[in-house]
Amino acid sequence: MPVSSSLTLTPTVPRIAATTHASHNSHPTHLRFTPNFKPTHLRAFLPLTSLAPTRHRRAVGPVCLFTGIVEEMGSVKQLGMAPHGGFDLKIAASTVLDGVNLGDSIAVNGTCLTVTEFDGKVSDFTVGLSPETLRKTSLSELEPGSPVNLERAVTPTSRMGGHFVQGHVDSTGVIVSKVAEGDSLWVKVRTEKSLLKYIVPKGFIAVDGTSLTVVDVFDDEECFNFMLVAYTQQKVVIPLKNVGDKVNLEVDILGNWAGGGSNCS
Repeated sequence: MPVSSSLTLTPTVPRIAATTHASHNSHPTHLRFTPNFKPTHLRAFLPLTSLAPTRHRRAVGPVCLFTGIVEEMGSVKQLGMAPHGGFDLKIAASTVLDGVNLGDSIAVNGTCLTVTEFDGKVSDFTVGLSPETLRKTSLSELEPGSPVNLERAVTPTSRMGGHFVQGHVDSTGVIVSKVAEGDSLWVKVRTEKSLLKYIVPKGFIAVDGTSLTVVDVFDDEECFNFMLVAYTQQKVVIPLKNVGDKVNLEVDILGNWAGGGSNCS
């Protein structure tokens, strides 16, 4: 059936202001949204409607890679609706701002997000959150002051100290127990059965963007566990979370491609 030539589609493009800074220590161009941020509990915006498609495909965009080695813990400064109709998240940080450019990817609690604004003078950056990101990750539970794991995308010369992490959160899990053993910490997480089959003992998993080794998988409980040594406990957000809190999960992509290991049906 031919399409009428009188039909035109006019996309709506958000207005973004560009500002130039003369300081030799700052990047020459910054994108800045200028809303009055209104801290809000984003879960109020999460319910799905009939707009949900029957088939899901990942959006086509830059392919980034992370290692799961957290570079620093940042702190949420502001989050809320922006004039362009989406949600913005502003984070105080320092290490990940070194060499940052607009459009760069930074993993926030294991979620690959795009830098839309940064300010080296006050040490913060802003990323946008889509409705799908809010639905599929634990970022909807963040509040001003919440700590977050941060990691920049790797470069060709980066050390691969963890494992291949895409920053594409597969699902969330819930912390069901935290038990100390000496100066180490056992953490058990429950997740959906469809994801658990890709999690194998002694395999890798990214929990809130932290590269960890799975110790055991408990199929009957739909849980897996891991141990955090004392050093790691000081560097990531997981020990700061409580039983019942959500964590972002990304299974090992190599194990996924290989069929999920011995636990995959």
